[in-house]
Amino acid sequence: MTPTSILDLLADVQRGDVTPEQASARLASLPFEDIGHARIDHHRALRTGLPEVIYAAGKTPQQVAEIFSRMAAAGSDVLATRADADAASAVLSLHPDAAYDPQARTITLRQTTPPEPRGHVAVLCAGTSDLPVAEEAAITAELFNARVTRLYDVGVAGLHRLLAVRDQLASAHVVIVCAGMEGALPSVVGGLVGVPVIAVPTSVGYGASFAGAAALLGMLNSCSPNVSVVNIDNGFGAAYTATLIARASHRDPA
Repeated sequence: MTPTSILDLLADVQRGDVTPEQASARLASLPFEDIGHARIDHHRALRTGLPEVIYAAGKTPQQVAEIFSRMAAAGSDVLATRADADAASAVLSLHPDAAYDPQARTITLRQTTPPEPRGHVAVLCAGTSDLPVAEEAAITAELFNARVTRLYDVGVAGLHRLLAVRDQLASAHVVIVCAGMEGALPSVVGGLVGVPVIAVPTSVGYGASFAGAAALLGMLNSCSPNVSVVNIDNGFGAAYTATLIARASHRDPA
């Protein structure tokens, strides 16, 4: 349930197209719907401007599909993250218009007509191995109606690659930087831009990277004061925060 859908429902009641009793039935699932194995927060978009998102890992394909269907029935755009092929198959069998990205492990369903993008998010990654996390971030930000610029394979081992895309960073309201190994890229980006940088450590690297812990600690110790850090591989969390920042900072490009 979104602010727009609430207003549309009230307008339908005012015109007489929907009875008050029918409207009451539609609103009965607010603020959440208890389906036994989950309590779906249909009210979240009204509170925060962004809908609840399904974290598919650990859920059965049938659970993911049921939650997805209940959220779709409420009329909102739907996003599931960390979805495997079995979960995607269960969802797509019920919602063939949904899209599954196996690299990002996301399932998306766009049901609303998006307005003009609100804010510009640049998504960078150090290397091709970071693409699953970067694409999770990019797809999330796009579904949440941000304009997204993807700038991939621009790690510090070849710094000229990053400098070559510096102009493309100039209009971004916030930058997401995904990197593994030693996690140096966000600090460098932070020194090039005057906007918030959200660093995402990825679980990419050899043994001493400790599955992303080395990159996480490096980013937490960044000397660039505009760098904030989310958890390892958390492209979704970075995109969620970046979208809110971009909306608040939205302005016409200089």
